[in-house]
Amino acid sequence: MLACLALGVAAIAAVGSLRASIDRGLVEQGRSLLGGDLAVEAGPTPVPAAVGAMLTGFGARLSDVVTMRSLLVAASGDRMLVELKAVDGRYPLVGALTLAPGGALGAALAVRDGLPGLAAQQVVLDRLALHPGDRVRLGSAKFVVRAVVSEEPDRSAGPTQLAPRVMIAMSALPSTGLVQPGSLSNYAERAVLPPKADIAGVEHRLLDAFAGQGLHVRDAHDAAPGVKRFVDQTGQFMTLVGLTSLLVGGIGIATGVRAWLEARARTIATLRCLGAPSSTVFATFLIQVAVLSVIGICVGLVAGAALPVLAVWLLGDLLPVSPHVAIYPGPLALAAAFGVLIAAAFSLWPLGRAARIPGGALFRDGLAPSGGRPGPVLMLVNLAFAAGLVALTVLSSRDRRFALYFCLAAAATLLVFRVGGGALMLAARRLRVPGSAALRLGVANLHRPGASTPLMMVSLGLGLATLAAVALIEGNLRGTVLQQLPARAPTFFFIDIQPDQLDRFDAVLRAIPGVGAVEHVPNLRARVVAVNGVPAEQVHATPSTRWALSGDRGLTYAATPPEGTHIVAGHWWPADYAGKPLVSFDANLAAGWGVTLGDTITLNVLGRDVTLTIASLRDIAWKTLSLNYVMIVSPGLLSAAPHSNIATVRTVSTPAVQATVLRQVTDALPNVTGIRVADVLAEVAELIGKLASALAATASFALIAGALVLAGTVAAGQRRRVMEAVVLKTLGATRRQIRTAWLVEFGAIGLAAGLVAALVGTAASYAVVRYVMDSEWTFLPGILAATVFGCIALMLLFGYAGTAAALRAKPARLLRAD
Repeated sequence: MLACLALGVAAIAAVGSLRASIDRGLVEQGRSLLGGDLAVEAGPTPVPAAVGAMLTGFGARLSDVVTMRSLLVAASGDRMLVELKAVDGRYPLVGALTLAPGGALGAALAVRDGLPGLAAQQVVLDRLALHPGDRVRLGSAKFVVRAVVSEEPDRSAGPTQLAPRVMIAMSALPSTGLVQPGSLSNYAERAVLPPKADIAGVEHRLLDAFAGQGLHVRDAHDAAPGVKRFVDQTGQFMTLVGLTSLLVGGIGIATGVRAWLEARARTIATLRCLGAPSSTVFATFLIQVAVLSVIGICVGLVAGAALPVLAVWLLGDLLPVSPHVAIYPGPLALAAAFGVLIAAAFSLWPLGRAARIPGGALFRDGLAPSGGRPGPVLMLVNLAFAAGLVALTVLSSRDRRFALYFCLAAAATLLVFRVGGGALMLAARRLRVPGSAALRLGVANLHRPGASTPLMMVSLGLGLATLAAVALIEGNLRGTVLQQLPARAPTFFFIDIQPDQLDRFDAVLRAIPGVGAVEHVPNLRARVVAVNGVPAEQVHATPSTRWALSGDRGLTYAATPPEGTHIVAGHWWPADYAGKPLVSFDANLAAGWGVTLGDTITLNVLGRDVTLTIASLRDIAWKTLSLNYVMIVSPGLLSAAPHSNIATVRTVSTPAVQATVLRQVTDALPNVTGIRVADVLAEVAELIGKLASALAATASFALIAGALVLAGTVAAGQRRRVMEAVVLKTLGATRRQIRTAWLVEFGAIGLAAGLVAALVGTAASYAVVRYVMDSEWTFLPGILAATVFGCIALMLLFGYAGTAAALRAKPARLLRAD
């Protein structure tokens, strides 16, 4: 009981404490991650000079930064995708940038011997076999590698990092030729205000003064919204997985309390025979259970508070920011509340049952369980604690609907295992086993009076079902990223192609053998500023669609529907349409935003607000990685706006052909950036693997709790097994026959529990992959086979340990004693 309760509480406390430490790290490092007290982002166009003048009027110190993706080309011709950051001489305003082998950033990026300097992360030098002093190319300009970026204050290790960092001076950016009309760049101006300045007031003044210009103003509290969303979603999932281990521990609590009371049956019976009322018996043992529960919860809280230190050490590269490891009362109090509710919900029933059974029945309970129930009042109290557990789970979750589904799924899973145990007992009772006496005895043990078959199935099966579900989810996502997506995805994306470069781009590709389909579409960047006249920040969107209301979104225009378009509502505009701007919108986002045909979406495109009327809704097949857009606009107004093009290219899978395509296109058009899809998918697969490891580590708590419950169940029935072994050996049974019988019993339970765990894990993974992640689900028999065999192996291990202990008992001593 102590171990099960402590383990479950520790899992929830550890996840909550780690999540709180990351949140605290985001708050403490907010200014560094943002690069100042305020950041004004203008997307692909420079921040208006009036913004800087206004901030200077408030006494602010300013720094300008431009970020974009590009290809870094070594002298050998090898190239790799990098995240390029151009900074001015005042960068960084907040925090410290560390270089190896040391020195100031300005000196490293300065022009020497006619060439500007460049600083990059070590991984860039490793992959391109570069050393300080080597020459490289960015776009049309040459640079000299001068330093390695060891620490960058405004770069979080979030899940969106798909390329390493390279830094150059702002003055060197024009020479690269990378900044073109419509290029995928992001201009930002950071500001550090004087001490005690009204940061919120300055932010509101900026928003009012530059309304309608498409500027995005953030403060330190919103330094990394994508990272925070990632942490919230992962933390919630891990908390629910941890709650599963506590639920398994609850079964162990019920088992432990029942076994503990059965060991004190004579004491209870004596008290009842001497006239002690059931309330006295109940109160006496309730106090003892409460003390044990408090001890178990305290042990779990101590372990849960300490485990984040280990997690930070093991998962340092995966965590998005440096966590602030400390004691966080909130998560610990929540874990303690879960522990109290679990302990009460699972211990009251056996306590109430023991208090109501008459003394004489208790004397016989070891051989013929009475099946008594608590009184109606206690049953209502027990039900209230169970309802409180569900309520706390739902109310403490960021996504309450998902938490409610988890509670329903947990109850259904317990019922499935209980029904599975009953079905196994029924099948064993009806099965006629010819031949071996040991085999018949093993089958009979499954349904004998007092058999713990259903309990053993639940204890180990629930933990294995959790691990199977996590493994199936990870396997499906990894299969999608490494197999399904590459099979349908293009080989390359090329971005920042200027309209006058399209003919040259196509000509270069046509001259390369092995190049297949080439598609390109206009590409603009826009920011949603209003939906049906309601400002974007005030739109009531679902949690899964709110992301599209912040930041820049891709935008294109087309006279005819692109190939593969699936319109689910409305109609496409005529090819020669020249009326007010219309838009074909993503049907899923429309549902999440509460918009439909005829509603309006106002975008800011290059500083100008454009209101679009929804003409059709599309079901977009994002998993093809084709040129899909949330919004496709009718031609006319936007076609005259400065923009670039984005292209997809399919080639044969030969590495030599792919290297040739990337080299020849980017050599001919230095401002164009090529992104190999396989490299991006490999980065995503690595991230999925790390997340799966973290989730599996949390889910292993449930398996350990199940093993503890199983060990407790075996221990609770050990006295019965010892007596059975003594009687059987006295009647002439051999040790081999007895061992075989009990291993048949445990093996059958393991097989049944493994099959049910595989079924539950399959159903859970299907629901998460198909409905939560909106991805395709694939049956993975290997993982399920490992689940079944693992369950059988664990059951046989525990069965063998219990059998060996029972066979060591000396018949003469026990027969004389009884």
